[in-house]
Amino acid sequence: MASSSGSAAAGADAVDAPPAAATVAVAVERRPAAARLSELGVRSWPKWGGPPGRYALSYGARQTCYVVRGRVSATVEGSPDGAIQFGAGDLVVFARGTRCTWHIVSAVDMHYAFDPS
Repeated sequence: MASSSGSAAAGADAVDAPPAAATVAVAVERRPAAARLSELGVRSWPKWGGPPGRYALSYGARQTCYVVRGRVSATVEGSPDGAIQFGAGDLVVFARGTRCTWHIVSAVDMHYAFDPS
């Protein structure tokens, strides 16, 4: 997961693919098809879970998360777009260099993977 103050944790709204440009800090793909999740190998990725609370995060590498359970409102540092909402069933991609604060509204369980490059 991305680093945070003393705790491990993981903006555009719905898109059909991960962000193509570094200008997109966070992309949320709502309810991707099972075939897409299988192609990505999501079920083999490590898991992370977190209780409700706030987490300051900084992504040193591109990270993709598949949220199994829970609900999050994330505010990206320097973004005028406001909070990004995602939760169970969403595939979320955080661009390298993204800094944000997660407000976990209901406990989160998710799979995650870092870009190998």
